[in-house]
Order: sequence, then structure tokens, then C-alpha cells
Amino acid sequence: MDIFKQLPKTNCKDCGSPTCLAFAMAMANGKASLDMCPHATEAAKETLGAATAPPVKTVKVGVGEQEVVLGDETVLFRHDKTFYHPTALAIQISDTLSGAELDAKIAKINELVLERVGQTVAVEFVAITNCSGDAAKFKAAVEAVAAKANFALLLAGNAAALEAAVPAVAAKKPLIHAATAENWEKVVALAKANNCPVVVKGNGLDDTAALVEKVAKEYKEIVIDFGNTAPAKTLGEMVNARRLAIKKKFRPFGYPMIACTLATDPKEEVIEAATYVAKYASIICMKADEKHHLLPLMAWRMNIYTDPQKPMAVEAKVYEIGEVTPDSPVYVCTNFALTYFAVEGEVVGSKIPGYIVAVDTDGASVLTAWAAGKFVAEPINETIKSFGIMDKVNHKSIVIPGYVAIIMGKLTEISGLDVIVGPQEAVGIPAFAKARYPQLLK
Repeated sequence: MDIFKQLPKTNCKDCGSPTCLAFAMAMANGKASLDMCPHATEAAKETLGAATAPPVKTVKVGVGEQEVVLGDETVLFRHDKTFYHPTALAIQISDTLSGAELDAKIAKINELVLERVGQTVAVEFVAITNCSGDAAKFKAAVEAVAAKANFALLLAGNAAALEAAVPAVAAKKPLIHAATAENWEKVVALAKANNCPVVVKGNGLDDTAALVEKVAKEYKEIVIDFGNTAPAKTLGEMVNARRLAIKKKFRPFGYPMIACTLATDPKEEVIEAATYVAKYASIICMKADEKHHLLPLMAWRMNIYTDPQKPMAVEAKVYEIGEVTPDSPVYVCTNFALTYFAVEGEVVGSKIPGYIVAVDTDGASVLTAWAAGKFVAEPINETIKSFGIMDKVNHKSIVIPGYVAIIMGKLTEISGLDVIVGPQEAVGIPAFAKARYPQLLK
């Protein structure tokens, strides 16, 4: 009712709700925001803006294609709603590097872009660290990285180093690390003057909360660092901070959080980073820079930040794998991304080109879609007809997953095709294909 009193009460429906009262109820439940009401007064925006803002503030770093959005989270567990902004990975570069060595390091980080289940995954930040302790060297390294790096910038150094480097790259809106109890007034003034977000680094929960409260009175583009001393301690502090922000609306912890890995071995570092991805780092600053080390971490991040109510799916269509001919086999699967790419990989591995018909199952896997009636004879038959795949081949056979062998009879009857039951698991496709189509082996 307090929200309703601030609304125009015209029941205009421009917000998408039937009445202003219904809109107020949606706002109270976190299902709507005041910006959806085009007629809200400035007074209402001022009164309700903070009250209806996400418990974890949105902070943007970088510009253009390099922009990274942090925070804007509303829940503790993704099944409650979803997580919105995946944890950003920042790879460190020391300012002790220069010349060809520095260029090689930048090029290596720029190449940390990978493909997984049809999606492009990459790191988001290059973190330049003031290991030399020299402000001039730090500025030179920052300028060199800014000129060649493909990702947003994180600048980590003392106040003197930051004062030297930040103005030179302010147009790229870097994240400044860090404002501490000793230098916060100077560093925050620098961040504010250059319109850059700043990391507030404390020492544990209480110390950090007190420091954030001081900084927030001057500037609110904040990322929190609890001052990593041990992985277990950092994990506990981030979990408690997120709980306080979400459950208690404790504003000093209502900002994105950064964690810096302490492990020196790349494998241990990835395990440490995976813990922070799950609970609840918005940025992880790390040293590992090899693709084979980072790919498992990126895959884990994708899994955590996939909306559990919206399965990953590929476009429902016919895919040509390899140099197909009219004799090529036709495989049928669902459009669940992991199912499709598992099948695609094994068809490639069979060395026998083939067609894959991805049936629209709303991203459900084979057995889930079959149980829901989305991967049964009728929709499969309709999909095959609509795509006209049988006009591209000189045979009348299709291959279905072994797990749905039960639909073979009905599908044969309504389609008039020769329905072949393939292996249950995609890994069985190479052996199946080589045994059934040896004449097509390339």
C-alpha cells in the first residue's frame, strides 16, 4: 500500500499490469520495477527508487564492447529466480613486464576466447598489477595494455600509481583497486573525478562494512574486497555478505564482490576460483592464463549462471555435418544444447558425414522431452516433413536415439519411413555408423 500511494492511480495499463494496485503488488514482490511506469513522478522515483532497487547494486566497468556488468543480483540460490551476471574473470599482468614480453602476455590473454556448446566464452578483464612499486612503470604498462587488450581493465596499485595511470585510460572506465582505510579519500576522489568504479578493500566483514559506509557517502560505484587472507575465510565472508544483503537489506554489503586467488599452482587456483564462482564473486582476479586450465572454470561458470528454468537450446533445424551427400544418414535428436553438441561431436568423430535434425523440445533432453510428449512420433514426423530433409537424401531411413526405441513402431507407421534405433548414448555413434554405413566412411 505504501508503494500504491506513490503511483498515479490512473489504471492506465501502460506498465503491463491491469491496475496500479496490481503493479504495486508486483513491485513489492520484486517482479516489476518503477521504470516500467511511464507516469511515475520524480518524487515517487526518489522515494521508491532505493526501496525497489536490487539488493546487490549494478556496477558497470569498461565501455562499448568491453563493458562488463556486475551485480544486479536478487537471490541467494539460482532456483529461487536466477543469477544474472556471470562472474567475470580477470587475468593478471605485472607491470614488471615490458617490451616484447609484455606484448606476448597481452596477446596470450587476448586469445582466451573459447567455444563451448555453441556459445563463445572468454575472460572479461586484464588486471594490471603494480608489482614494481614504481608509478611510472605502472602507468607505462597500463597504457600499453589499454592500447592492445581486447578486454576491460582492472588497475591494482597504491594511490600514487593509480593517480599516475588512471587519468591516462579514464575513457576506458577501468575498475580501480583499491580504496583502503589508509588511502580511501584520495582513491575515491580519483575514481569520482574520472567516473570510474572503485574497489573498497577492507579486512574482514566488520572492517569492510564500516569502510564501505564511509565511501558510499561520497561515491556509490563500489566493488567490495574483503582482503583475501585464506580461501575458506574469503568464502565465508562472501556468503555472509550476500545473505545480509539479500535477507537483511544491509546496504554496506549491497555491492558486487571481488576475490583474488591465493593458490600458486594453476590447477589449485582453478579449484579455488570455482568456489568463488559458486559463492558469490562478481570478479575473480587470477594468474592462470592457459586455455586448458580456464576451460573447466568457464564451463562451471556457464552451468552456475544458466537459468535453471530455461535450458540451453540450439535452433531447431537441419544441420549438415561434414560434406554430406544424398547417401548420408539422418540422425534425429532434441534441441537441448548438450544433447545436440554431443551428437554433433560423435558424428564428426565417425568420419561419416550426416544430417542432424534438431527437434524443438524447448531445450529438453531426450528422455525429459519424451516424458513430456515433445519427442514422440507426431512432433518428430511433423519436424521432418516441415524441414524437407527427406528430399535431400535418396533413402527413407532416419536414426533415433536408443533411449526412445519405444516410439519406433508409431513413427514408422505415421511417417512411412524406415526408422532405425541408434545407440542410447551419443558416444556409440561412431561404432554404429561404421558398422551400418561402411561404404560412406571417409
